[in-house]
Amino acid sequence: MSNLAEEKRYTYRDYIKWDGDVRYELIDGTAYAMATPSRLHQKISKKIFRQLDDFLTGKTCEVYYAPLAVRLNFDSFDDVVVEPDLFVVCDESKFDNRSVKGAPDLIVEILSPHNARHDTVTKFRQYQRAGVKEYWIVDPNAKTVQVHILENGKYTDKVYRDDDVIPVHVLEGCQINLADVFYDTLELESTDGITIKQRIIEAMKEKGVYTEQIGKIIGSVES
Repeated sequence: MSNLAEEKRYTYRDYIKWDGDVRYELIDGTAYAMATPSRLHQKISKKIFRQLDDFLTGKTCEVYYAPLAVRLNFDSFDDVVVEPDLFVVCDESKFDNRSVKGAPDLIVEILSPHNARHDTVTKFRQYQRAGVKEYWIVDPNAKTVQVHILENGKYTDKVYRDDDVIPVHVLEGCQINLADVFYDTLELESTDGITIKQRIIEAMKEKGVYTEQIGKIIGSVES
């Protein structure tokens, strides 16, 4: 299924019937196509997942990654279905065979140039309204994480940077080391389409470094 009528309102019953190459999320019944994640996005997701999964081994809570449907209002219209990059659920009764019914305890979304507003505005509001206790927004370019904690129905926020250690509010004793998350991310996107890697290559050329030497330098960093 590649094209959806913009004027139609959809629910989870429609969502589970779509089997095309394009993945969608539903926000108040409107279908939003999801972009294919970049290599950088996947590297960061993997590093955060690994730290969470290591901590949760043998514990009640579990961490998951997309694609897995989260139905934020399953008990009413069932027309808000999202696929967070990472999320933690501590209540086993929220799972069925294909989805999570209700709000996860922690959600982590990783920004890209194409989804920033969707994650920082649209989904922010949905997560706050649904009662997601903790919501992280990871910015790979700025190497920051905005941590939002739900207090009295509203999010309070704090920004952590690339060498900080973040305490996970909903998992007592759990900490995420951002030095590990953001290490070795040289291939990196920028909003103007020029990667940091490309900038470094151009700078070395201006200094007179031979092309063969440049290839060896970049290759050693990426290996």
